[in-house]
Amino acid sequence: MGSQENGPSALLDRDHEGHSGWRIDQLAAQVDGWLDGHPPHTILLMIGTNDLIQNRDPANAPARLGALLDQMSARRPEARILVASLPPLANAAQNAWVERFNAALPGVVKTRADQGKKVAFVDVGAALTLADLADGVHPDAGGYSKLARVWYEALRRTPGTPGP
Repeated sequence: MGSQENGPSALLDRDHEGHSGWRIDQLAAQVDGWLDGHPPHTILLMIGTNDLIQNRDPANAPARLGALLDQMSARRPEARILVASLPPLANAAQNAWVERFNAALPGVVKTRADQGKKVAFVDVGAALTLADLADGVHPDAGGYSKLARVWYEALRRTPGTPGP
């Protein structure tokens, strides 16, 4: 489900709510409407890279992500949210922020899971290296294949998620 559609025509479900270039705050400003318009069963969430590369208060990006998880869980408490770590970035200074952000994510997610929210951490970013990036930020085709495998395995382990 989602308001956007793209990807190979061979995919059975090409709908999504991915917004290239968006930061956490931008997603938070729109997410209630999306959750209402296309109620999801499972949400794959990878957000934060643009906060870091745009230098948008990177130290507080994990807290913004936590607030977004709270917002989404309050709006759709029955939805399962899989929260991904971020892939590395070629820019060393930005990648240092990615490493800090990724280190904080398990705690951000665990805090919400301990509150009974249906959230789980998925270490998607660890599947990629700088060699998997097409432009220093975005994965190349091989990188996307690696991401797909990690997401697939996470979905297989997620209770109540429909199978392939």
